[in-house]
Amino acid sequence: MPGLTLLRHAAALILLALSAAMLAPVGARAQTSQADFARFLDQDIWPQARAAGISRATFDAAFDGVKPNLKLPDLVLPGQAPAVAEKQHQAEFQSPAAYFREDNLRSVVGQGRTLLARHADTLRAIERRYGVPGPIVLAVWGRESGFGAARIPYNAFEVLGTKAWLARRKDMFRAELIAALQIVQDGHLRVSDMKSSWAGALGQPQFMPSKFRSLAVDFDGDGRADIWNSVPDTLASIAHYLQQSGWVAGRDWGFEANIPDNVSCTLEGPDQGRPIRDFVAAGVTRVSGRPFPTHEAQATGFLMMPAGRMGPAFIATPNFYVIKEYNNSDLYALFIGHAADRMAGGGAFKGGWVDVTGVSRGDVARMQERLQAMGMDVGGVDGLPGFKTRRSIGAYEASAGLRVDCWPNAALKQKLN
Repeated sequence: MPGLTLLRHAAALILLALSAAMLAPVGARAQTSQADFARFLDQDIWPQARAAGISRATFDAAFDGVKPNLKLPDLVLPGQAPAVAEKQHQAEFQSPAAYFREDNLRSVVGQGRTLLARHADTLRAIERRYGVPGPIVLAVWGRESGFGAARIPYNAFEVLGTKAWLARRKDMFRAELIAALQIVQDGHLRVSDMKSSWAGALGQPQFMPSKFRSLAVDFDGDGRADIWNSVPDTLASIAHYLQQSGWVAGRDWGFEANIPDNVSCTLEGPDQGRPIRDFVAAGVTRVSGRPFPTHEAQATGFLMMPAGRMGPAFIATPNFYVIKEYNNSDLYALFIGHAADRMAGGGAFKGGWVDVTGVSRGDVARMQERLQAMGMDVGGVDGLPGFKTRRSIGAYEASAGLRVDCWPNAALKQKLN
């Protein structure tokens, strides 16, 4: 049947043409992206770099063979509208139950206790200078880079260049890119040694380039601040970072506590501090059964419930929020404080973490949009259940006659949608 054969042949040609039409723009778009990236570097970044004292030789060496990495998270690609990702890439903003898995904690705490003894003299000297206890410093080191063992694989100029071009916070990453170029220009590292995380952080303490330039410390006395190979420099740099962020020597970071129902989870947050004795008067107690230390009871504390009523609760001190300056996550700061306590002989959490599922980062962002439309302050629509979002959820739950948990869940998602 010649007619049918001709039809089949024509259909095949049409499919081939359609395939070619679909595939050709992909390669063209990739070439366009690379050309646009090169133009961005030359027209936008080079003038800033030159004004900051970067030589053309350093600039060209940094970007030799570098292409934009469009697989990095939190980018706004050309032609796309900014949107909150459905999934969360950063561990610190995922499920609290997963973040505080006991096997993860035991590993950090066990190694930390060994290193606490090994570097005791160095840590005592660091605490005398900066006021930050050794276990806190070690917990940061362990969380950031596995005590220096973590593989840090990315080309820092690829990461920072891509993010300076396409990330939501372009201005921040442009400044960090210039700081990274200055690190090379100043002779701290060669271009080939500039390896970073997917966020552009450097070295064992995972400093952003600007933090390296302002806070890295030469503590071993060899004439250079080396956060890549020197343990004393790494530990002292972490302590210096916390000191400059406001660490209060002599105060703890916080205490796990029993929070009675009459103390609402909507009272959480660093903007609602009060003397710890006032929490005690309302019925708050330490889970250990011991009283709050006298000097702490007279000082300011803050209710902190990182999973609402779906996990342990705490009375935090200002030092908790200093740790958050290192990584702006309640879970991160709590991990550091808790791991440090356990390195010093403390025990596990008394309260359990409820493994809440069925809610994505995108779901939380949509809840935030609805709550914000009701006039509530959620701290921004970013899909992250920070303290402002948690207490806004609690306020909504109370107004709707729901159980007040201050935590996003599947039932609340359905109610708000």
